[in-house]
Amino acid sequence: MNRTLHDHTLAYFDAVRRHGSIREAARRLDVAASAINRQVMKLEVAVGTKLFDRWPDGMKLTPAGEIFARHAIAVLHEEVRALEELDALRGLRRGRISIIAAESLNAAFLPKLVQDMAEKFPGISLSIRTAGSNVIPAAVISGEADLGIAFSLAHHSDLAQLAVGRFRFGAVMRADHPLAGEPHVSLAECASYRLVLPGNELSIHTLLERQVKRFRGRLDVVAEVGSLELIKRIVLITGAIAFQARLGLENELRDGSLVHVPFKPEDSLVTELGVYARKDRAMPVALDAFVAMLKDEIALNEQAE
Repeated sequence: MNRTLHDHTLAYFDAVRRHGSIREAARRLDVAASAINRQVMKLEVAVGTKLFDRWPDGMKLTPAGEIFARHAIAVLHEEVRALEELDALRGLRRGRISIIAAESLNAAFLPKLVQDMAEKFPGISLSIRTAGSNVIPAAVISGEADLGIAFSLAHHSDLAQLAVGRFRFGAVMRADHPLAGEPHVSLAECASYRLVLPGNELSIHTLLERQVKRFRGRLDVVAEVGSLELIKRIVLITGAIAFQARLGLENELRDGSLVHVPFKPEDSLVTELGVYARKDRAMPVALDAFVAMLKDEIALNEQAE
């Protein structure tokens, strides 16, 4: 909020949109709630219509507010880009990138990227949060994140795919599981054992759903879980089988506590790890640098397969 090219009105409007109330927007921005309320009301007078419906539990965008929000997000992103490019012209290497990424990337992929970014571009700060792949598009489209890193997203007209890698699914199990020594397994073989299935927050759920339907009623499902980290813990404790790509299993594969057995060709499943930005948004200098590093890291992991 300290460096802007315009007054704070759009930023206040956007904060209320993202946080759902004037009070929470004021807390996040460390600004008086009355000041934000005045600017939002002034904006509504200027555009000639209500932008928010005020409810006891918060504020929701009206249809007019939804239209205006697209304008505000674009303007605020362009402002960040312009300020960063001005900094770059002055020889400054600084900026901030907000990322929302699939949870399984926490194990090794994201820490490696953070380390590389800190070494090469120490002035660029990263804000990272994780979520299931199926909820990532909304955060990128709404402007809550500059980039989304997600598995197997369906095509979305408001998203641009900036990089992609393809990774094979397999069965994940403890090293002492009866199938752990097999070179390949089928879903039918796995279905004879206890399973942990992914919840619908995860892209794996979408990919597996049709395959698993063949065995419904005959499966011994320990749990359906929306967290890959929790799935790994359940596999380790119960000895059940789960399904995912090798990404996210780096630590367990290294220490030998879990193994990843590829599927047989007839059950082959491939997931895409993609990097996404809001379509038609300009790419600031810092974001360009980070996307280039993402492409390299995805390619290295793809080759390791």
